[in-house]
Amino acid sequence: MRNLADLLSSFIGFKREEVVETPSEMERCLYCDTDPSTSEQYRHYRVCPSCGFHYSISARERIRLLVDEDTFKETDRSLISLDPLSFSGKATYREKIFQAQRRTGLTEAVVTGTCNIGGGPAVIIALDFGFLGGSMGCVVGEKVALAFERATKKKLPVVAIVTSGGARIQEGVLSLMQMAKTTGATKRHHEAHLPFIAVLANPTTGQVYSSFANVADIILAEPGALIGLAPLRVVEQTTGKPLPQGAHTAEDHLKHGMIDLIVERTKLGDLLPVLLDLLSSRYKLTLAKRGGRYTFRERSAESPWQTVQLARHEMRPTSMDYIGRIISNFVELHGDRMYGDDPAIICGLGYLSGEAVVVIGQERGHEKEAHLRNDGRAYPEGFRKAQRAMKLAGKFRLPLVTFIDTPGAYPGLESEERGIGNALASTMALLSDLPTPVISVIIGEGGSEGALALGVADRILILENAIYSPISPEGAAALLYRDAAKAEEVTPSLKLTAHDCKQLGIIDVVIPEPRGGAHADPEEAAHQVQRFVLQELLEIQSIPLKKLINKRYEKFRRMGEYSSHFRAAISREVGHLQGQLVRGVKELRGRLPGKGREASELNNEEGLSS
Repeated sequence: MRNLADLLSSFIGFKREEVVETPSEMERCLYCDTDPSTSEQYRHYRVCPSCGFHYSISARERIRLLVDEDTFKETDRSLISLDPLSFSGKATYREKIFQAQRRTGLTEAVVTGTCNIGGGPAVIIALDFGFLGGSMGCVVGEKVALAFERATKKKLPVVAIVTSGGARIQEGVLSLMQMAKTTGATKRHHEAHLPFIAVLANPTTGQVYSSFANVADIILAEPGALIGLAPLRVVEQTTGKPLPQGAHTAEDHLKHGMIDLIVERTKLGDLLPVLLDLLSSRYKLTLAKRGGRYTFRERSAESPWQTVQLARHEMRPTSMDYIGRIISNFVELHGDRMYGDDPAIICGLGYLSGEAVVVIGQERGHEKEAHLRNDGRAYPEGFRKAQRAMKLAGKFRLPLVTFIDTPGAYPGLESEERGIGNALASTMALLSDLPTPVISVIIGEGGSEGALALGVADRILILENAIYSPISPEGAAALLYRDAAKAEEVTPSLKLTAHDCKQLGIIDVVIPEPRGGAHADPEEAAHQVQRFVLQELLEIQSIPLKKLINKRYEKFRRMGEYSSHFRAAISREVGHLQGQLVRGVKELRGRLPGKGREASELNNEEGLSS
């Protein structure tokens, strides 16, 4: 017996693909007024080759462009909308639905199904703006919820291509309730530790934008897409003035940290398999056999002040330099989904020697770029962006690697107003029990709380000429002597070198640098970082997760505790003072001839005889 959808298709008599405008029917681009009809890019993707304008395409066309050939199997096609409120207008709701069905060849404004993307199974959801503006009524909400439930049951990732004008007013408050329904289904999918990627096309507004589409793990958008809760007309009526140029666009959302990436339609089919593979990674590196750890003989140490200069060297490799050399297929993610996208913090996913990892780096930049990246001083939104990456790592059990290189968090008024204290504290709290291995590498200047926020890790590594300190030497000199020019004089007391931090038990491993510093041979420096990070990762990945988290807590719990380490440090200080006093007594005996016996007795009385 044929289902309702088949009967409806027979009655309608044609599918949408047969009525899509052909290239020959379009003479000039709507945006740049060129003729795109001869372009293969336009014929295949409906993207103008001259200006890159992305034309609207149907849900089935979007699916065709993204899924592996002959793998799509549609689900819940038989669900069609009724008229629950007996809505009346110029035309009845039933008539509008029927017209949309004839025009598009679809039964509803969303197409759902199972498929393969890049060889891996997935569930796909595609809304169609041509069907009543892609609005979300009861059936659309039901099909989306069913798709997420099916994905959760079968342990599959979800990819949603969204283009919608919001709720379907003909279904009243029942339409509004679909926001809660779809978001709830998405939450259950999330709790099963399964990936969800949303692609926002033009337009994506209203209730769909502010429900399931906005809680994806990764949010992509097509260039120039209109995106926002309220339509432009409504925003302008509310404010009483026209919106600025470019407002409510994908580019504006990227700037304000609301989406991760803008991806051209021509490249989306290549990016999605990479992201799904990274988020669904089932491979972990293991040791073939236990061997000796990498070690190196410490060279004669530079003076602490010289080490500070090397750590700050303008050509010293930055986080992006290391990421580019040791992380393959790196996909950078943007924004905190609250306020902005701080360029001082780099976040993304990639492969470290074949294993998927999440990477966070404080980026100072080189030369002119250093100003754009605020010299690595992150705002609150930078730390909130890092938290997003940390949560991704925890959800998908991907190892987290952080690169630390900052003079400290940005201390200005803007930071205070946007919650820098909370951002730092919540970042450290999140890392303290993040359910995945965490490795931190101090590659340059580890300055104060800005460095520590990314440094609550199972293993803390530091490059040979990097530094780690609660305050800069200049800041310390200004506090102690009211003279920042005495920075060199105060530096040794800060115990900020790699060797000092290792002695204090703060650092686990010191990584050797090329002679002259990491900037002298960035390739060799990156090679050493990769070797030592892999060594530590292989070791901690063999530790059960619960035990690893407890060990991480205990690691920091013991720092600053009055323990054998501190007793040893105090003994060293006492021995040093005794030596100074003995030398002083000897000098005194030398200056007072004939008084040697009295001086010796003095030694014995004070318990300081050599």
